Amino acid sequence: MAAVTFTDAELRAYLEEQLPVARSTELESALRGTPALAKRLESLLAVEDRADFSVEAVWRKRRLSCPARSTWALYVAGGLGDGLKQYLEFHLHTIGCRACAANVEDLRRGSDADAHRRTRRVFESSIGQLHALPEAQG
Repeated sequence: MAAVTFTDAELRAYLEEQLPVARSTELESALRGTPALAKRLESLLAVEDRADFSVEAVWRKRRLSCPARSTWALYVAGGLGDGLKQYLEFHLHTIGCRACAANVEDLRRGSDADAHRRTRRVFESSIGQLHALPEAQG
């Protein structure tokens, strides 16, 4: 079986919890049996602890390629055109951005809760109307 290799960029992404879940699982499995890989990860962690102000580091740490929450809200609501929707799906599924995936999951849960509250309000207001009906006829 061929050894799985990981780039320094993947190891840094893992340290920042930005590596897609499937690749993180592979890395964790490889770490258990590869002391050299664990040593590489440890040395990268030591470097990450120092101030790194490179364009790459700032871009990665500030998640500059991640869309705003309001954009994700439009995505969840189905209110985007094809071009932006395709980019968001690429960002979410191909890049595997865990932060954005969590954002989308949270928005979907919120949408479900909002829908439930709206349905409940309509139901409660309808019940009030039904109770008023016999009084008007009597």
